[in-house]
Amino acid sequence: MLHSSRRAAHFILRCAVLGLAIAFILSVFAPDWVGRLRGDTTAPRATTAATIPVAARLVGPVSYADAVTRAAPAVVNIYANKITTVRQYRIVPDPLAQRLFGAIAAGPPYKKREQSLGSGVIFSADGYVLTNNHVISGADDIQILLFDGRVSQARVIGTDQDTDLAVLKIDVADLPTIAIAESDTVTVGDVVLAIGNPFGIGKTVTMGIVSGTGRQLRLSEYEDFIQTDAAINSGNSGGALVNALGELVGINTAVFWNSGGNGRSGVPEAPQGIGFAIPVATAKAVLEQIVRHGLVIRGSLGVEYADNTLPGPNGIPSTAAGVIVLEVESGGAASSAGIHQGDVLLKLDGNDIRNQADLRSQEAAIAPGTLVRVEGVREGLPFTLDVTLGQRRARTAGS
Repeated sequence: MLHSSRRAAHFILRCAVLGLAIAFILSVFAPDWVGRLRGDTTAPRATTAATIPVAARLVGPVSYADAVTRAAPAVVNIYANKITTVRQYRIVPDPLAQRLFGAIAAGPPYKKREQSLGSGVIFSADGYVLTNNHVISGADDIQILLFDGRVSQARVIGTDQDTDLAVLKIDVADLPTIAIAESDTVTVGDVVLAIGNPFGIGKTVTMGIVSGTGRQLRLSEYEDFIQTDAAINSGNSGGALVNALGELVGINTAVFWNSGGNGRSGVPEAPQGIGFAIPVATAKAVLEQIVRHGLVIRGSLGVEYADNTLPGPNGIPSTAAGVIVLEVESGGAASSAGIHQGDVLLKLDGNDIRNQADLRSQEAAIAPGTLVRVEGVREGLPFTLDVTLGQRRARTAGS
């Protein structure tokens, strides 16, 4: 009888130890089951992909088809044709004759028709199309292919070489128009889509992000490029850069090129995955002025200037580098106000002048005839002058 009682006690003890072990394991690896055994319906459940709401698991839309559907119909293909004169020359084989006479005409010149490819964006239902100036420069015939297959002759309303933009007009009914982003700013990391006609193969969409803003490439006078890694190739120029909602944020304009990366001779240049677009705020402002005036009207101080590379000495605040005046236009606004060559300009109407690109943009945003206050330093002494802005001369082809 005593042995039976001992065996029963040992069995109960072993069961208790096993139960405690199981409870410990469950509490560590499956706490929700412990809660359920206790009757606690609020105990946390194991987190798995299946238990996370779909919206929380996704970063951005699964597809950008809606954005493309919204924007693509307003992006057109542009075929700009021009006639060029080709002159034929023959190289003289004798080295001495080459030095004396150079190349010799080998036949009469002949005419050749060339076609450049590009893209454009329909801004208004009455047919105003924005593209890059370099797409249509010198063209005597411009054809536009619409999203639905219609073809229209286009005429040039005006161009602006300072931003490399041009406004065309087509007379076609039932035109789709691009949606403009409500905010003029884009942020590094924003998803963007580039829509255009690369290499003439047809409407193409590429995706990337905004890689940088405010880029200066010295391709034109007024630059504030959006940098993107969305693929932009020949033929994309003038096309749309849109956000994930299909709203226009920029006009695709340039791409960074470099020679073949393996050092071999004869390797053609290749894009490096760095594209640039003109911000939509700039593009819209240029279009509105060209439609209203036929050109872009910008204010001007009437001086040539360069970045001041030595901020700090001569009483110049280190927080505002400013620009140094290289040349004063005779009879211009600055000359009349008393600005001299060698002056360092620091502020325009109370706004710091960071560099020459910044001052150029500030001038352009002010209407000619406006009285502005210029602050600067001359020979170590600060000065303040009131200047009535003149009008910047529009650039023409070759200038």
